[in-house]
Amino acid sequence: MKITLRQLEYLTALAELRSFHRAAAACHVSQPALSTQIRQLEDQLGVKLLERNQRMVLVTSAGEEIVRRAHMVLNGANDLMEAAQSLALPMSGTLRLGVIPTIAPYFLPRVLPQVRDQYPDLRLLLYEEKTDVLVRLLHEGKLDLALLALGVELGNLETMALFDDPFVLAVPEGHKLAGRKTVTETDLFDEQVLLLEDGHCLRDQVWPVCENGGAHELGDFRASSLSTLTQMVSSSVGITLLPKMSVEVEVGRSENIVLCRFRRPVPFRSIGLVWRGSAPRKGDFHLIGKTFARLQKSWK
Repeated sequence: MKITLRQLEYLTALAELRSFHRAAAACHVSQPALSTQIRQLEDQLGVKLLERNQRMVLVTSAGEEIVRRAHMVLNGANDLMEAAQSLALPMSGTLRLGVIPTIAPYFLPRVLPQVRDQYPDLRLLLYEEKTDVLVRLLHEGKLDLALLALGVELGNLETMALFDDPFVLAVPEGHKLAGRKTVTETDLFDEQVLLLEDGHCLRDQVWPVCENGGAHELGDFRASSLSTLTQMVSSSVGITLLPKMSVEVEVGRSENIVLCRFRRPVPFRSIGLVWRGSAPRKGDFHLIGKTFARLQKSWK
């Protein structure tokens, strides 16, 4: 008897959920049927994959290696199906797109209606998460591609740069910089700057600008969203740097905020798509990237 993809799916579900009951529910199969398939898989491989007790399921050291290889096989099978679908009908079927929180609420509402009109057979499933999570999900085959700010460690993922998103300085009304049409990094000297919390790539991209200008981070505050940052600026707690794409949404609904443009060279972040080098739908990814870049350019 040969190993089946179904057995590998059951094994990876057990490794993730550590429960026969939860794994069976996730795989839409009865618990006895799942248990039987796992026992058959262990017999076929000749190794013990799991330790079972009344509370949970543990994966053995041999099982960890088999689970890792099972993910590779399942990802390969999924890639095969996607490649066949893409060859038969490009820009169709389901595509899992991850987007970081500092892009998703500002970019997606403007582009998705037009993408759906242009590619009616394509179904986008959207996942909003921080960069490190999206990169991990891409490597695990749980996402097809991600839209994020480039310049972070991506391993062997392939990238497609789409456009640059400049930063602007947001200060409260009455601030000494509020009357300036343009500013430079040196104007940030000794200012209290509000930043996002650790884990946001935007924080890592903004902080060097602030540090080079001699600014200080407000040490007892870190925000989890750009909305919180703008509200704190509006309350005269400090100043911050915002991506230009967020300004219309965030500053448009906040009072007491003045925006200042940076003189050249303007600090910016580069927005792009990333995907696994082995992904079979690269042609589709390039089409989506070109569509995103064209739509963004039309806003200027």
